[in-house]
This record gives sequence, structure tokens and C-alpha cells, in this order.
Amino acid sequence: MNKARTNPFNNIAMHGALILYTLIALFPVFVILINSFKTRKAIFREPLALPDADSFSLIGYQTVLKQGDFFLYFQNSLIVTVASLFFVLLFGAMAAFALAEYRFKGNTLMGLYLALGIMIPIRIGTVAILEMMVATGLVNTLWALILVYTAQGLPLAVFILSEFMRQVSDDLKNAARVDGLSEYAIFFRLVLPLVRPAMATVAVFNMIPIWNDLWFPLILAPAEETKTLTLGSQVFIGQFVTDWNAVLSALSMAILPVLVLYVIFSRQLIRGLTSGAVK
Repeated sequence: MNKARTNPFNNIAMHGALILYTLIALFPVFVILINSFKTRKAIFREPLALPDADSFSLIGYQTVLKQGDFFLYFQNSLIVTVASLFFVLLFGAMAAFALAEYRFKGNTLMGLYLALGIMIPIRIGTVAILEMMVATGLVNTLWALILVYTAQGLPLAVFILSEFMRQVSDDLKNAARVDGLSEYAIFFRLVLPLVRPAMATVAVFNMIPIWNDLWFPLILAPAEETKTLTLGSQVFIGQFVTDWNAVLSALSMAILPVLVLYVIFSRQLIRGLTSGAVK
């Protein structure tokens, strides 16, 4: 078995597959970035070529900064994403701790009920959600998006975190209770640090769909002051004419924050895995 694990051909095949998958995943990002620095003619003439002295142009970025309120859209997307992730991780971890730690009547049914949220898309209830937001006066507010994304991410968060929390040693928690720690102290000071890999995973899984979503911002927050990046980029897409320079430039500027957040959460994931492996 050890020989199979150290077989150089297996390592080469595994790394080759990972490199191929990485290239396939990064190819659309590469195409968007290089074409955002080209003229309109160069985009359609040579879409895969790097910009040169003749094709290089910043007209797309100039259009985005002049015509669209990019910084407002970016601020709205950042607020919605960070706030939604905070509530998903907080409430998801609390619910997962309750399901994993305490045994009560209906514990299993409650877990299955929450798991249904993973299988049933939240967009099915768009009409009911819109009616509820209208009744509560939350239409065209960022809170409407935050609440919807929190509800959307909780089922997966509870499902993942509860499995990790069941692996936390009962002896460790009981020793903390003997030392006089409250349940809240055990949760925040003992359990949460041990499930950091799972929390980073939940954050990564929820971050990208929230940042890239167009459906709910278009329905719940279409006002100019509450537009997100994805919705604000649609201003450059017309029925008959599309400003592809501006569209690609807006997408390029929207990709960078996602990459930064992904790197941050990835580092936390690796740090949590390595620290959790030493006991």
C-alpha cells in the first residue's frame, strides 16, 4: 500500500489532472481579463490574443467608472456578502451545535427538515418571498438580500457543521463543564476553534453564489442605490447593442474581490486543518 501511495506515476497522473482542471477553471477568467484591455474590434477579431500596442485600450474601464456607479455597486455587494456569511456561520454553527450536542424529541426530524433546504432551490419561493418583503417594507433594501441569502445558506451550513461537531470529543466538553464553563463559553471558546476547517468550507461554498447572484437583486433590490455588481453590470447590456468593453471591464473588476476573499478563506482552511491534526 505504501508503494502504491509513493508510486511516481500515480503522483504525476494526480498532479496532471489537478493542473488540467485548474487550467479549465481559469481559462474563462483569463479570456475576460485580456479582452477587457482591448478595443471592440480586437475582441471579436482575436479573442484569445494578448493585447498589443494596436489593440490595447482602457475605454471599457473608463466607461464603467463614468456611466455606472461602480464603487456603490461594489460596496453593496461587499456588505451583502460579508453580512450574509456572518449570519450563516453564526446561526448555522449554533443550530449545528444544538443538533449535535443535545438529544431531544424530534432531533432527527429537525435535521432532515433542514436538509430539505439543500435539495429544494430557494428560487421556487420567489413569489412568496417578494410578497413577504413587500409586506415588511424591505423591498429595495440590502436587508432583503441579506435575509434571503442567510436562509439560503443555513441548510448546507448546518449539515456540514453538525457532522464536524459530532467529532469533537465529549470528554473535552465534559471537562470544560466540570471547570465551570457555560454552554456559550464551550461553544465559542472550545467548539468553534476546532471546527474552523468546516466553517471555512461553508464560507467558500456560500461566498461565490452570493457574490455572483443576479436573480434576487433584480427582484428584491433593483433600485439604483441598492444595486449589486452583477445587477449594475447589466446596464451595459442592451436589447440591440451591448458595450462588451464595459461588460468585460466590469466583470474583471468584480472578479478580483472574489479571488481575494477566496485566498483568505483558503488560508484559514489550511491553517485549521493543520492545527486540528495535532492534539
